[in-house]
Amino acid sequence: MKPIGTRRGMDAIRASGAPNGKVNDGSNESGFQPNEQTAETADSMPKEPLRLIRAALTGEDAEQYERLMGYPVKVLQIGEGSFLRGFADWMIHRCNKQGLFEGGVAVSQPRPSGAAKLAELKRQDGLYHQWIRGLQGGKTVDELELVSVFSRMIDPYEEWGEFLALADGPELEAVVSNTTEAGLTYQPSEWAPDHPVLSYPGKLAVFLHRRFERFQGDPASGLLLLPCELVERNGDKLRDIVLRHAQDWGLPEAFSKWIREHNRFLNSLVDRIVTGYPEAEAEERLAELGVEDRLLNAAEPYHLWAIEGEPELDAVLPFARAGLNVRWVDELQPYQLRKVRILNGAHTLIASVGLLNGLSEVREAVEHPVYGEFIRGAIMDEIVPMVPLPEEEMRRYAEEVLERFANPFVRHKLADISLNSLSKFKVRLLPTLEAYVERTGELPPRITQAFASLLRLYRARETDGGYAGSRLNGEPIALRDDPEALAELAALWAGVDRGERGMTELVAELLSRSAWWGRDLNEVAGLREALADALTRMEAMAE
Repeated sequence: MKPIGTRRGMDAIRASGAPNGKVNDGSNESGFQPNEQTAETADSMPKEPLRLIRAALTGEDAEQYERLMGYPVKVLQIGEGSFLRGFADWMIHRCNKQGLFEGGVAVSQPRPSGAAKLAELKRQDGLYHQWIRGLQGGKTVDELELVSVFSRMIDPYEEWGEFLALADGPELEAVVSNTTEAGLTYQPSEWAPDHPVLSYPGKLAVFLHRRFERFQGDPASGLLLLPCELVERNGDKLRDIVLRHAQDWGLPEAFSKWIREHNRFLNSLVDRIVTGYPEAEAEERLAELGVEDRLLNAAEPYHLWAIEGEPELDAVLPFARAGLNVRWVDELQPYQLRKVRILNGAHTLIASVGLLNGLSEVREAVEHPVYGEFIRGAIMDEIVPMVPLPEEEMRRYAEEVLERFANPFVRHKLADISLNSLSKFKVRLLPTLEAYVERTGELPPRITQAFASLLRLYRARETDGGYAGSRLNGEPIALRDDPEALAELAALWAGVDRGERGMTELVAELLSRSAWWGRDLNEVAGLREALADALTRMEAMAE
């Protein structure tokens, strides 16, 4: 192993706990050199794991890292968190391993609060393991892979000059980001290019201006920009905010024209469950490797990146050629629609029905002998037929979704999914309910039941910390939603308790809230009566 002879390598091994900096000449299957204990101390001293750093690599892992260090930086990544490491970075690593990309990633955090994670990446020389676990095609997948894509790790708040200098690289081809939905917002700031801008779009505007000046507006110097934030038309939104900064700062029109005409802000949709560091299993899994990895990252096998752009762009970012589920598409909307209606719609349905009836996790719900069949029926018989896309393709996608929900390695809490359930029902399930009524003349029975479950779960009462609803067994459930809506719900349900209104009157009031649903849902034939009947039965069952 080449680095062992260097001072840095010896210091790293000592820091890892290997006595006198010595290591075994052989390597185990993981590609790491195990710690060596002397015969006298082997039985008395516990073996400490090596720190995951460059000096600990052997074999193909070491060779891959050395190749990475020779690659130019082709991607600037804004976002140091688990998702991009389990998604885009894993993909780039796969491309590099096949010799298709031959580029490194410079990673930077979007907010000052990300400095600690970036520092951990620096301590590990940008290395981490990606643990893929779950079900795929009915079979269990359990794979651990060392990922080495980060050739630069730059804190823009401490190394602003180095961050901007990346714009001077002629080999730079793309910017990938995940700054959460809140990151793609306009935040006014002064033009001060020598100081870091707090917002991501502001940083990007300064960065692109530096590149524009460095290459004198050369059309070939434009970049691909791939925001992964879960915002509809995320590429368009990012471009518009960058242009707004350029206008506010009085930058030349030639710069704005270069932005519009020679940089591709691509709308994209990402789909993968990345759960991050697996606290419960990490110690045992890493002990098998004999290495300490504080950035171990867990994710499901399923992945999809749908990008609105021509397939020829795969020549720049060769994800599809590498065999990854990345699709260059003419129109992103069908992919967004199927995800919102089927995956997200099912999540909202499961959360309402499951929480009300004593369940806590997605997998628990889909494997339940009663509610599991209810969920499958809702997806296959009510949701899928109402998605205006090829039905067979939607059924295949729905089967993939159900398999993902049953992942034994993911503990997806229904309480987390239930956040802002009123607005989620409006976007995710209400369009299916309305389409079903329009097509069949009847209410979809399971979605209607889920709607009633949501209204019963939101039997709100004010508490010291906000508002709480309750399961049918009386157990309180914290409600996290619009405070004004929760206050209205609490007042309306209190009127029922005081005998001031019956269940039908309550439902009529709830359905009339067009601010919640986008229209007065009393206009949907039979919905008021069906919900009132369901709520009456639930009240009778409640403890």
